[in-house]
Amino acid sequence: MNRRNFFRCTLSRLLGAICLFTLPILGGCSSEKPPQKVGAGDQTQSKASKGVICVSVMNLTNPFFKTIGDTIATEAAKLGLEAIVVSAEMDPARQSNQVKDFIVKKAAAIVLCPRDAMAIGPAILEAKAAGIPVFTADTGCTDPKAKDAVTSHIATDNLEGGRQAGKAMIEALGGKASKIAILDYPEAESCILRVKGFEEVINDHNTKNTSKSIQITRKLPGNGLPEPSARGTEDILQAVPEIAAIFCINDPSALGCRAALEKAGKTQVLIIGFDGQKEGKQAIKEGKIYADPIQFPEKIAQITVESIRKYRDGEKLPREILIPTGLYRKADAEKDSELK
Repeated sequence: MNRRNFFRCTLSRLLGAICLFTLPILGGCSSEKPPQKVGAGDQTQSKASKGVICVSVMNLTNPFFKTIGDTIATEAAKLGLEAIVVSAEMDPARQSNQVKDFIVKKAAAIVLCPRDAMAIGPAILEAKAAGIPVFTADTGCTDPKAKDAVTSHIATDNLEGGRQAGKAMIEALGGKASKIAILDYPEAESCILRVKGFEEVINDHNTKNTSKSIQITRKLPGNGLPEPSARGTEDILQAVPEIAAIFCINDPSALGCRAALEKAGKTQVLIIGFDGQKEGKQAIKEGKIYADPIQFPEKIAQITVESIRKYRDGEKLPREILIPTGLYRKADAEKDSELK
């Protein structure tokens, strides 16, 4: 063997030995996958997981829906389930696409807080066709074709809460004949029920007190958000300068309404809100909102996860579970240790 061939042979054997030594190490590294982040927090998907609950809420910037998402994630973990919580960003099309993604992920269950109670129907039907149970929380589905496809609906008793808001309005006005308005959100089933209950009580009052009637002069969309509600309030003030009070379907809407009233120098206009978020309760303590029928988002989320567990265990579920509201006034806020 000449010198050149000797070196070639030696180099070839050396490279072969290096490859045999390093191959198992490289193989081990390449097969290791990074953990997936799931849920409202930074939980890591576990191989021992019993399944994934996929959740889509209207908007995670709203503390009410953030609480629902976080609580579902916490309660699911206690059952050995993962939770993926996403925001629809107030976009019905986005939420429908999220459901399609949940179906691809083969979710153990889907939880929806529908942005549009009617538009969500086809997505719910798709999930049912894929064999995935769908639960609605807080706000339901009004599509008649899809309503029966929902396994169970867990929510505040919004109709009765709306009635409480109507009683609070009559109380706030002190029995005087007045002109009022509503900042509405007609795409959300929960808000439709709140307004229905509110109007029932006002109409009943007017039937019994014709000389002290409360006239609903305007019903404008506030979309459950501060800025649209502020714009709606400005429109109300322009159309009805003598407006005495406004019913807002949630706290973000009420706070947007209050900001517009302050800007216009009309702070004497009374506000009835709905929710009982901390910011809303603080505004009640400060006299900026008269009262709120309050909701319990943690309870909604806890019962939703418990209902998923029962479904997986083969138990029969009620089609609807309603949680009563409580009327929260300034006297309650002054005793509330969580407030400033």
